[in-house]
Amino acid sequence: MLQGFPIKKANAELRMIQHKNDDDFKAYVLQKKQEILLYHLEHNSFYKSFAKNIHINNWNTVPVMTKRDLQQPLHKRLSKGYTVNNVYINKTSGSSGDPFMFAKDKFCHAMTWAIFKEWYGWYAIFNAKQARFYGIPLNKKGYYKERLKDYISNRYRFNVFDLSEKAFDLWIRKFSKTRFEFITGYTSVIVAFAKYLIKNEIILLEVCSTLKACLPTSEMLSDDDKLLLEKAFNIPIVNEYGSAEFGLIALEKNQQWVLNNLNLYVEILDDDGHVLPYGEEGRIVITDLFNKAHPFIRYDIGDIGSIEHIDSKLTVLKTLVGRKEDYVTLPSGKTAPGLSFYYVTKSVMQDDGLIQEIKVIQHTLNTFEIQYVADYELNENQKTTIKNASETYLEPGIEILFTKKNSLQRTKKGKLKQFTSHIN
Repeated sequence: MLQGFPIKKANAELRMIQHKNDDDFKAYVLQKKQEILLYHLEHNSFYKSFAKNIHINNWNTVPVMTKRDLQQPLHKRLSKGYTVNNVYINKTSGSSGDPFMFAKDKFCHAMTWAIFKEWYGWYAIFNAKQARFYGIPLNKKGYYKERLKDYISNRYRFNVFDLSEKAFDLWIRKFSKTRFEFITGYTSVIVAFAKYLIKNEIILLEVCSTLKACLPTSEMLSDDDKLLLEKAFNIPIVNEYGSAEFGLIALEKNQQWVLNNLNLYVEILDDDGHVLPYGEEGRIVITDLFNKAHPFIRYDIGDIGSIEHIDSKLTVLKTLVGRKEDYVTLPSGKTAPGLSFYYVTKSVMQDDGLIQEIKVIQHTLNTFEIQYVADYELNENQKTTIKNASETYLEPGIEILFTKKNSLQRTKKGKLKQFTSHIN
């Protein structure tokens, strides 16, 4: 609220949507789809050029946007009346290998948080004391900015760049002294911690009795890993599916993955862009019904999944084939999550769209290859910046190789895995 985000207005809008009956809700979604499409065709020159061959009354003619389409300077993608000074700006995690910056107008971002507040309320964890297993920038400005945000948001951030047994012992000690109410963060980090607890016959709820739930995110949580977490923590493990671009996309409730259709419109498309019937797996394509600052209309988020229609107001995510990163194993014996390389490579991710894709491959304990697709070769200063970042986030003595490519190898489903280890 202090930064001008209209939270009260967003809460009122959310209540209005929720109180609609089935028929009115269906009509409302159709209206919002048409409104956001017409808005960007009129007020956004980038989108008008991108979607020039559509038929206004036929949603299926609206082109699908990819991350590649958005890899150009942010100011060129903003709608009239919006500048980098009056919007919320964020950067994708880069875990898909296609990093770019984006914007949300303040009401749109307030709607995102209104839904977090509402849905986290299912587990009484909104604004609750949070154990946060995410990375953090290690440069001075970025570090203290995130620490301040953590303090204000009632959360404690653990150092996920070190997954050693010594680090895990320190984590357990912190849980024993802090009244944490829920856990969230990178799935691979939380799973690694759980394995250490089981190995040492420790149940986390017995160490920290105030815990209510665990919400792994950013990477896939397999059924086996979910059982592992339940055994190690003895608290509900809640599947969350979200992204930087949209916030909360789906959250588990009553053993169903409830899809957020309050401010988002989610479709499942085949490789040719045709809408698939309910239950069939395909590309997850999302439209933000409220973002006027920046178009996210039929945006391919880079994941594969299927949805099931329960009634006009309830749709559930049935399957999700998301990202599951390998672990980084280092010469010292230290282990870190594969997503650490987001922090290593973000040092050269700029708002120019010139670096389109990044992939990191570990060939030996101390040899890593960074493959990238770009309009130019990385210069020596950029390479040095990445090498220095690898020493900061991982450890000294790592050899970094750089390979510029025209395209990067993807999985059979077309997904790009940002980090792959050939030694695990």
